[in-house]
Amino acid sequence: MGGFRGITLWLALLLGEPVLAEHLRLTGDAWPPFTDRRLPNNGLAVDLVSTALQRAGHSTEYVEVPWARVLRGLQQGDYDVIVAAWYAAERTRYGLFSDPYLVNRIRFLRRTGMPIEYSGLDSLRPYSIAVVRGYSYDSAFDTAVGLSKVPVLEFTMGARMLAAGRVQLTLEDELVAQFHLNRDLREIRNSVEFVEVPLSENGLHILVRRSHPLHRQIVREFNAHIEAMREDGGYQQVFRRHGLSGDD
Repeated sequence: MGGFRGITLWLALLLGEPVLAEHLRLTGDAWPPFTDRRLPNNGLAVDLVSTALQRAGHSTEYVEVPWARVLRGLQQGDYDVIVAAWYAAERTRYGLFSDPYLVNRIRFLRRTGMPIEYSGLDSLRPYSIAVVRGYSYDSAFDTAVGLSKVPVLEFTMGARMLAAGRVQLTLEDELVAQFHLNRDLREIRNSVEFVEVPLSENGLHILVRRSHPLHRQIVREFNAHIEAMREDGGYQQVFRRHGLSGDD
């Protein structure tokens, strides 16, 4: 027995689980580049998750619905796996989280070559910062007083203001920013750069419904195959497929 099927059997034996294949219904809301049915393989997160689960022998399908329906559908058994979820204690009542397979890093961007660094909220006080109206970046940053925040409708607007010198900083999830800089912001891609220290980091997990009879096996297999993908280059290959770079 060769290929991924042989690896699957070896991992199953190692994990003490029977080799049971399922057809799994994956779900998420539109959140490019992570989840978006208009993107190749439905986005980076869906691609990583479905690849890992398929390596474990499962078949998958992806359904994209608004976030409220994502959570409700998992609880009602309409879906088996949420592909991209941040940890929240209340969700453990009805779902089992995997290990984090991605990290959402909220990072500041500055004009290329500008000597602006982040070393805590006080270090931001001298600068004007474009922020998306209604967007939650980090609780301490969101509620901080004394910062010069300039509301914008979307990240691309703030990035263009930054490149034009109308603000001195903006911020966004690192991979979301990369996605836009490689697409609709190509003309300013070389005019802006990331500040090294992130504002915050948040692990991204799959969440498998506890009412699924194989929920523990699915999570264990997923964790094992994501780690195997990191070792054999498959993880990085998925990133390259989406024109993104990953630290893992």
